[in-house]
Amino acid sequence: MAAGVETIPDEAIATRIEGIFDEIDGLETVSVSVRSGVVTLTGLVAENRLMTQAEKIAARVSGVVAVTNRLSEETSVGERLTPVYERLHDRTLQAVSYLPLIAVALIFWALVALFGAFLARRGWPFTRLAPNAFIADLLRQLVRIVFIVVGGVLALDVLGATALLGTLLGAAGIVGLAVGFAVRDTVENYIASILLSVRQPFRPQDYVKIETFEGFVISLTSRATILMDIDGNHNRIPNATVFKSAITNYTVNPQRRFTFEVGVGANSNLDRALAVGLDTVEAQPFVLEDPPADAWIDNLGNSNVVLVFVGWVDQRRTNLLKARSEAMRLVKRALEANGFSLPEPIYRLRFDSDIPSGVREALPAPEAPAPETTPPETSLAKDTAVDEEFQRRVARERDATGAGDLLDERAPTEFGGRQ
Repeated sequence: MAAGVETIPDEAIATRIEGIFDEIDGLETVSVSVRSGVVTLTGLVAENRLMTQAEKIAARVSGVVAVTNRLSEETSVGERLTPVYERLHDRTLQAVSYLPLIAVALIFWALVALFGAFLARRGWPFTRLAPNAFIADLLRQLVRIVFIVVGGVLALDVLGATALLGTLLGAAGIVGLAVGFAVRDTVENYIASILLSVRQPFRPQDYVKIETFEGFVISLTSRATILMDIDGNHNRIPNATVFKSAITNYTVNPQRRFTFEVGVGANSNLDRALAVGLDTVEAQPFVLEDPPADAWIDNLGNSNVVLVFVGWVDQRRTNLLKARSEAMRLVKRALEANGFSLPEPIYRLRFDSDIPSGVREALPAPEAPAPETTPPETSLAKDTAVDEEFQRRVARERDATGAGDLLDERAPTEFGGRQ
């Protein structure tokens, strides 16, 4: 032994370690023996971690040279359950003692949440900040959620359990990520509905074209845009598709142009044909003077010349399809009345010259076609007014949408403040 180094007796080391073990739950039954500074631990413990803990404690005691760990884990069911019962008893007593504090925290949380709900029910300032009622409702929901979360944080602070907040936020983030992937399409449609309600690219009962769908706008819900086509069918288009698609709104500008083609003979006086057709289009009461009607030559065919005639109508008073139909009928009648022929397809037939003359003479002569009897056409335009019954049906469908519609007729549209 080196000079100046005090040797601690084995009995003192054993007494020191046993005293420490007596103060630690689960190590009271551990036996300690020391010989020449080498500590030997024997006995049974309830858990494996206690074996490691006992060895570390013994190794830190002054005078210990080495530790021999001969502890074993208790396998008796009764002995293993005893610590569990003790812990449950302690936790129960602790929970009972915390009941008044938990009640105070819950009351505090409820008061903060109720105050948030009270603010959310106010009309101002949400109607002032939001461009439409749908966004105002979203702001109210956001206020409710914020106050609920703030109340929960304050309640945890009252309980002294703010450390639990990080765990809850981490778990909520993982759950939110998983849910986000699962309902990605739903979230995309919901966000698109918010943006569409802000932009207002169309109004209720506007006639629009979205991709291949065309019809009157019935409603805009939180998931889809509902159109009713001219056949009375309802088309439900996801809002994400609507937001990303090119939208043609035919109602924004009430003036709309119709176009049709007419073929005349190749030998016709084209200037005269254009003038006759254009005068006929301009003379119709449903055709607007401004913008003016127009006509031009579109194509030179093998046996005819294609003329194009255009005119403008007011969609609020005139049905575009009816107007185009009447203009085509009247232009055709006017051209024929002025001596212009509307040529039919021409087929050239070749007869073989080596057929004997006797055979040709024996063939029966073709019968003359019976004269066609067609009723005279009227020179007056038929009814081209808008189908009011269909408009009333669209209005009824619109009125039946209820409170789920996000379109606001008072909000400004993407095309300006159209009334």
